[in-house]
Amino acid sequence: MAEPMIRVEVVYATAERQALIALEVPAGTTVFGAVEASGIAEQFVGLDVTHCPMGLFGKVVSDPQTRQLEEGDRVEIYRPLLADPKEVRRLRAEKAAKAKKEQKSI
Repeated sequence: MAEPMIRVEVVYATAERQALIALEVPAGTTVFGAVEASGIAEQFVGLDVTHCPMGLFGKVVSDPQTRQLEEGDRVEIYRPLLADPKEVRRLRAEKAAKAKKEQKSI
C-alpha cells in the first residue's frame, strides 16, 4: 500500500523576489524535510537552510528537524532581521521627541 501523502507549501522571500513551492510529501515529513524536498535553497544564492529559522503560518518552530507537518501547512523560511524592531522604534520616538521640542522653541 502506498504511503499517504499530504500537500504543503514552502515559502521564502528576499527584498527582490519571493518563491512559493507547493508539493506533496509523505505523511510524517518534518518541517526541515519539506524544505529540503522543495529544493528552494537552490533558487536563492547563499540560502543555507540548515541555519535559517523556520515557522508555520507566522509562528516560529523551535525544532524543525522533529516537528511533523499536517495537510495544508505552509512552511516559512525566515531571514535574519537587518535591524532590531525595538531599536528602530526607540530611535524613531527620540527623533519625534526632538522635533517636537524644537517646534516648541520656535
